[in-house]
Amino acid sequence: MILLTEGETMERLFDLDWQLLADSCLTIIAVFVLFLALSYFLFNPARKMLNARKEKIRGELEDAKQNMEQAQSLKAQYEEKLKDIDKEAESILSDARKRALANETQIIADAKEEAARIIERARTEACLEKQKMSDDVKREMISVASMMAGKVVAAAIDTTIQEQLVEETLKEIGDDTWQN
Repeated sequence: MILLTEGETMERLFDLDWQLLADSCLTIIAVFVLFLALSYFLFNPARKMLNARKEKIRGELEDAKQNMEQAQSLKAQYEEKLKDIDKEAESILSDARKRALANETQIIADAKEEAARIIERARTEACLEKQKMSDDVKREMISVASMMAGKVVAAAIDTTIQEQLVEETLKEIGDDTWQN
């Protein structure tokens, strides 16, 4: 504690006089004006920038949500198309199998028809060959008969011997051979 003597006056701790009050008021007003100026020139643009950024982010989120929904719908459409493609591929394969079976049946029918024609041609050729052989045998018989006739005439054989020779020749050649 400080003891004061009689003539001394105690100085104030804060010297509250009019000058101090005026300076304090001016400082408060200056701070308030500075606050208003900073608010107008600094805080409002910063708030506007933050609001614009917030709106931009919100818009991007909405766009992302819309894009996600569109992607989901496109995915569903593509999956549906894939299912349809599987069904379509199965129908195409089924149709191809049917056409292959039809072609197989047609090829078999054509082959059977060709085989029948070949067999018929072979039969015809066999008949022609048989006819040719028959003609050859007839010519041979005529030639043998001519030779026999020549021998008969040369030997002056009677008709009974001649008939006997013809009969023997026919037996040697066979009845079926010269009749065909």
